[in-house]
This record gives sequence, C-alpha cells and structure tokens, in this order.
Amino acid sequence: MTWRPDLSVKISKLMLKNPIMPASGTFGTEMSPFIDFNRLGAIVPKSITLNERSGNKGPRICEVEGGMINSIGIQSKGIDYYTEHIIPDFAKYDVPLIASISGDTIDEFAILAERLTGIDRVAGLELNISCPNLRNNGIAFGMDEKTTNELIRTVRQVTDKPLIAKLSPNVTHIQDTALAAEKGGADALTVANTFLAMAIDTETRKPKIGNLMGGFSGPAVKPLIIRLIFQVHQVTSLPIIGSGGAMTGQDVIEMILAGASAVQVGTANFMKPAAMLDIIDEIADYMMRHHIDKIADLIGKIDLE
Repeated sequence: MTWRPDLSVKISKLMLKNPIMPASGTFGTEMSPFIDFNRLGAIVPKSITLNERSGNKGPRICEVEGGMINSIGIQSKGIDYYTEHIIPDFAKYDVPLIASISGDTIDEFAILAERLTGIDRVAGLELNISCPNLRNNGIAFGMDEKTTNELIRTVRQVTDKPLIAKLSPNVTHIQDTALAAEKGGADALTVANTFLAMAIDTETRKPKIGNLMGGFSGPAVKPLIIRLIFQVHQVTSLPIIGSGGAMTGQDVIEMILAGASAVQVGTANFMKPAAMLDIIDEIADYMMRHHIDKIADLIGKIDLE
C-alpha cells in the first residue's frame, strides 16, 4: 500500500481534508464540470449581502502585468436567494461550506450571521470586513481597528459558528487589525483581501476599471501576502487562511511555512478551472519528496536561523 501524507488541517472547529479552498468571488457551481468539489478542503462561495445588489459599473475586470484588477462591487441576489438556491446547490458535496458575508453596516453583518446560524449546512462564516462602511464615510471596516473589533463582537453575540475575519492588506500595520479581530471574538483570520489598485489605458487615457479603482490579485502579490501572513502569525495564535497570489503547490507551502494553516486560491481559478486540484496534488508530492507526514507540522516552520 502506497503511503500518502496527511493533508488535513483544523480551522477552529472546522476539520478540512486538505488546506485548499477557493477565494470568495472566484468559484461557483458552474465549475462542477471541470473540478471535483469533493476533493477540496472547503467551499467558499461569492460573498452574500442582505439585500440584492447590482454591483459596480463596467468594465469590472482588467488584466495587468502580474495579475488582474477587479471591481465587481459584491453583486448579490440577496440572502433569500442564497439560502434557497446557493446553499442547496452545494449541499450535495461532502465539503465544509464557509459562507462569506458582507454588509454596509454592522447591523447587516449581524442579521446575516443570525440568519445563517440556523442553517446546519453552513459550517462557518467569513466576514468580509474590507467592504465600505456607510456609517464611517466609506472607510472599509477592516481599515479601522475599533470598527473591526466592534463588528466582530456584535456578530459573535448572535452566532456560535466559527468566525473568520477577512483582513484588508490596505493598512499600515495589519497586526493591529488582527489583534482587534481576535479580541472581538474571531476564530480565524483570512490574510488578506486584494490590494487597492488602478490602471489607465494610455491610448484612450481612460481608467481601465469603470469604478476607477479595484482589487489587485494574482502572482505578483504573493510576496506581499507572505509578509503579511508572517507578521500576523507572530502576534496571534489564531489559525490563518492565506489568500493572495497562490498559483502552485509550492506557493501554498510557502504560505504555510510563513504561518498559514490553509490557503485560498483565486486568480488561478480564472486561468485554469482545475487549478486547485493540481495544487492539492503538488502539495502531496512535495510532502512525499521531503518525507513529511502531516501538513500541519509545517505551519509557521520557517527556518530563521
């Protein structure tokens, strides 16, 4: 019998068969012909909002050197559609479902969390705190420590589901935001969301994104995310889900060595729908080559000597 390494990891109360999951907004049921969902560590559908939203005006996506910029604007059909259609569509798969939720106010986050808490199929909640806070002059929740703490504390009061705070990289000192989320009651941290960016068409002299700016993702941001994961891991014992620039199994191993327990894959899914399965196989190959029994043994094991 061929020996196979143990790829399972634990994120709070969630047991994942491997550390790979999609980044919210990069994955949907339409990918089922191309990828076996049951092989994933977890499923994270696109962020849901309380009410229906049309999203930002186009163009919404543009390719740039080293990645892509997107400004979808959290287009959503609302919580009712989500509970009636999206969750049942994923219920057939034997994979934990992590619902990514977003709101314009802290109250909206709490209402969404309370609604989803009553659904057994939802294993955990990822709080997208990088969206604009309408009660704070449009500044993202995750860019203000006090607001981050207040949001997490409020949501914590209405749910016992594992809470994963998705941190913004667009801050001066991400460690402070991470600690604010931890003190508020977060069970894990996603590090991080996309980097605010802009691109201009030099022929037309117009912005390439209809909303002027958007989130930059792709392989070019990976070294920045590695740094952020390492910094957050130094100040908190909460599990970290790395997110940003992971294109290969080697990239995932690098994030895990920096301190991540799991990794979200985003831009790679647009380039190759089955990318996550390749990454899982590449992780297993790496572990066999290095005679590593458990992937969990690599978390934060960067050699600083």
